Amino acid sequence: MKLSGYAHDAVNLDAIFAALADPTRRSILARLAAGEASVNEIAAPFSMSQPAVSKHLRVLERAGLIERDVDKQRRPARLKAQPMAAAVNWLDEFKQFWSSSFGELDGLLDDLKKSETKEARE
Repeated sequence: MKLSGYAHDAVNLDAIFAALADPTRRSILARLAAGEASVNEIAAPFSMSQPAVSKHLRVLERAGLIERDVDKQRRPARLKAQPMAAAVNWLDEFKQFWSSSFGELDGLLDDLKKSETKEARE
């Protein structure tokens, strides 16, 4: 696993993970995965004001997870996949670490079971 965080990464993982930490923002991203939407369309299922939803959208935009256009009076938002892919790649490095650790643990447990079975027979 390569060391990350010691050099300036092109993608700000701190901002991405901070944005993803909020369940409302994750719901907004799930909505935008179906296609672009206006603030009013995004706000519809939530019991919060449009300005509150706009604040969530600004956090997502600063993290690079969405982009917004100005289309007359409508400001549609759309999902940007590249920053999320960078976060997934970063997490995948740890997945590989944990997979090998769990493999080693499985081997140890198998050895312990064999040892217990052998002792029970004696």
